[in-house]
Amino acid sequence: MKWGDAEKENWFKQQSVQRSYLEDIVTQIKTLSSTFDIHPYGTLPVDPARYPLYLLKSKTFSPAKKTVLITGGVHGYETSGPHGALGFLKQVRERDLEEFNIACAPCISPWGYETVNRWNPSAIDPNRSFYPDSPSDECRLFLQAMDQFQIDPYLHIDLHETTDTDNTVFRPAKAARDGVPAEDSEIPDGFYLVGDSENPAPGFQKAIIEAVRKVTHIAPADRGGRLIGESLAQEGVVNYPVKKLFLCAGFSNARLTTTTEVYPDSPKATPALCIQAQIAAVNAALAYLRG
Repeated sequence: MKWGDAEKENWFKQQSVQRSYLEDIVTQIKTLSSTFDIHPYGTLPVDPARYPLYLLKSKTFSPAKKTVLITGGVHGYETSGPHGALGFLKQVRERDLEEFNIACAPCISPWGYETVNRWNPSAIDPNRSFYPDSPSDECRLFLQAMDQFQIDPYLHIDLHETTDTDNTVFRPAKAARDGVPAEDSEIPDGFYLVGDSENPAPGFQKAIIEAVRKVTHIAPADRGGRLIGESLAQEGVVNYPVKKLFLCAGFSNARLTTTTEVYPDSPKATPALCIQAQIAAVNAALAYLRG
């Protein structure tokens, strides 16, 4: 039986804060004010004082330059997303700032970050909810900010993780919420990308894979030659219909889009290595755009 409002409220009450968004993320954002303009774009109504939202823009934004958008923390529990985005911003090169407009929403789902959740407080998956009048506050406020600050990305890279808790926590909860049997999925051991099946950009995806390979291992296909149930487009790459699924990577008409996935639970990886892989992916995306 599907959850109703009472079941969702009960699930919400069971969640607990496990880390601090203000200490972990916002303090880092504020250190970047000399390089980026920092724009508040709203707060989450679940606790406005605790969850302010921020968009960073390079100070020399110009319509003559291509815009690169970096997003992280769409799924709050995927730690290397926001930390990888911030890590890139801290290390950004003058050349990148001169050649491109750079915009970044480092942590779209701060409540999810603090409670280590894929869902938002209403048991909604934000990464299926990027459309106008979205029931996800995180998505609706982000899309409004894209309009308000005139962010029209040429390239969009969305930073994610795939973790063991996808099987142990998320999928059982999703099955209960939706009133369907729970199903496990094989977790890829390593880094991979999700491209857009309507605009796959294979050269772009390959350039990122080759760069990240120097940092960490690329996920091999499973015994059926697939990753997360999808046929490989090339090594380390699967494609989804990102617009039809209302994924973050599909919200715009960007020419180049990709979603990164690292696997922090791998015996070959560490949290720090996952962050470095995210940074390498962003740098590789910029190098490809530069040509």
